[in-house]
Amino acid sequence: METKKIPTAVYAEMTPNPAVMKFVVDRPLITGGQQVEFTSKEQVEGSSPLADEILNFPFVTSVFISGNYVSITKDDSLGWEMIVQQLREHIREFLTEHLEAVKWVPEGAVPQANGAKAPDANTPGSTATSELADEDIVPSEFDDQIKDLLDQFVRPAVEQDGGAIDFKAYKEGKVYVTLRGACSGCPSSMLTLKNGIENLLKTHIQQVEEVVAFEG
Repeated sequence: METKKIPTAVYAEMTPNPAVMKFVVDRPLITGGQQVEFTSKEQVEGSSPLADEILNFPFVTSVFISGNYVSITKDDSLGWEMIVQQLREHIREFLTEHLEAVKWVPEGAVPQANGAKAPDANTPGSTATSELADEDIVPSEFDDQIKDLLDQFVRPAVEQDGGAIDFKAYKEGKVYVTLRGACSGCPSSMLTLKNGIENLLKTHIQQVEEVVAFEG
């Protein structure tokens, strides 16, 4: 019996990160506001047929899935002009055959604050820090206000660019966030972090002195 095709439209969008391309689909790829990121086929563990398929391409280094889009990070071996149409069509064909892009979310696909790497001290506008240990992630009186500001003013723009930002903790004047998807490793994201997000939080919460980003 022939499998019924699922009509699917996919289009590609450039992101501020030259190593990342965003592919937008006309249906949700993951539900419940969840987000996943994979950097190897071993990490997928059968949880995401779409990510597993995309990681077959040798030039793909990571796959980030959120809402109705997938952000793909590539290495320097090929330019986007040589592969973007191939990837777009491959994703479209795969999704016409498969209803589920993500079956379940493995713990390893959701970045944790502990063990995350700090930004390079040579990145413009960044500040190298030590790792944020689990015991340092404790609730503060500013958590809800910080989350509300990020959700209202930051998250929509970040997701439009194919990335994500997650609040991790507030400690001694520092706000710790995790950058993922197109934001991870993007030089302009650090400038946005310092010139935009940090100023926003400082304006509304006088106790905030600095925003520190960890890449998941």
